Amino acid sequence: MSEQRRSRVTIQQVQRLSLNLSLTASIRVLRADAEGLTAFLEEQAAENPALVLTRPVQTEWLPRWSDALSRQATLPDWAEPAAAAPGLLVHVAEEIRALDLSPTDQRIAEALMEGLDPSGWLVTSVEEVAFDTGVSVPMATRVLLRLQRMDPPGLFARDLAECLRLQADEAGELDPPMAGVLACLPLIAARQYDRVARQIGATEAEVELRLARLRRYDPKPGARFAQGAAPVAEPDLVVQRGADGGWEVALNRSSLPTVSVASGRGAGRAEARGILRMIQGRNSLLLDLAREMLRRQPAVLEAGLGALSPMTMTDVAQSLGVHQTTVSRLVAGTSMDTPRGTWWLRALFSAAVREDGPSGAALRDRLARLVAEEDPARPLTDEALATALALGGEPVARRTVAKYRAMLGIPPAHRRRGVPRRKATGGVASGADRGYWGR
Repeated sequence: MSEQRRSRVTIQQVQRLSLNLSLTASIRVLRADAEGLTAFLEEQAAENPALVLTRPVQTEWLPRWSDALSRQATLPDWAEPAAAAPGLLVHVAEEIRALDLSPTDQRIAEALMEGLDPSGWLVTSVEEVAFDTGVSVPMATRVLLRLQRMDPPGLFARDLAECLRLQADEAGELDPPMAGVLACLPLIAARQYDRVARQIGATEAEVELRLARLRRYDPKPGARFAQGAAPVAEPDLVVQRGADGGWEVALNRSSLPTVSVASGRGAGRAEARGILRMIQGRNSLLLDLAREMLRRQPAVLEAGLGALSPMTMTDVAQSLGVHQTTVSRLVAGTSMDTPRGTWWLRALFSAAVREDGPSGAALRDRLARLVAEEDPARPLTDEALATALALGGEPVARRTVAKYRAMLGIPPAHRRRGVPRRKATGGVASGADRGYWGR
């Protein structure tokens, strides 16, 4: 007797996420910074004539320049109380050692290094350095000129014009029109470009060309050593103090094209409207996210990243009513320009080291300050740093200190011995603003 086979029909319910083109595009838009979003829109506009892009007109200076230009005639008002970054100082100390200076020139160079502020500008006069080291002003000036040739270009500049001149010279762009533009920075700040052209004997087109080159330079080359600092590029968000004294967050319109749908009839209009809604949703959610983050961190814009309170992406996502992965995608590669520098948005998140304890960022800031204030001849070991943190009300294990020190790029004690650094004084900026060793 042959065996009969019977077919059986079963019903199963299975949940599965299908990544269609629309969902894939939405994820890409959420993860994109200003540059990536512009590239995406250009790709879409090339395929769909119904999608119209209007590039921003660069009539204003870029956000990261606004502070430097407004203070181009004087030293920054935050320069006097703020100490230079430990990361900046260790970089400069290594560069100085590579110069193989004489003992006298070495002493002058170290005194000049102590006069650096977080921007990388020299806030101590050459005359003061000469007096403190017992040398002539021409001798101190000669050493300064050698230090101004180190990388990154612009370090040890005494004002904005000199900082930009050093970078133009390094780039081979310091021709007579560029030198004339640098001599007219007050007029540049006032956007009187036609007057600049007449004053230096050049055409407005030549002035505009030099201004386009200047916008690529870094007005604060030392700021790249700060914790959470974003690269020299246009930020996605801009934070400024409002008329009521509070902080206002806005999209950086100078870095994004304007998106619209072409008038009339034709194919692709529905797709273009879908992309427009997608971009508007992304921008609106990004603004809501930034405002919620700053609402939870009222002190960070006043005191720097060292004042960060514990904050996780889950906390912010719940407040906004979105999933944690949405917040994670939004902050990936997104930067924000503030009066204290340009930060990665992700750098504002820091979990508590323990229940009711400080954030990890605040603890790392305290650790960096202890290292910045230590005696170079007798640097603190990890055990000594743990003891000092405990005396300050922040008990932490030695292995945790070692882990945080490695995260910050701070060398162990034996490698820090003999490396000169500027001592922190009253009113010093937080270590999170100053950066860390090994950057």
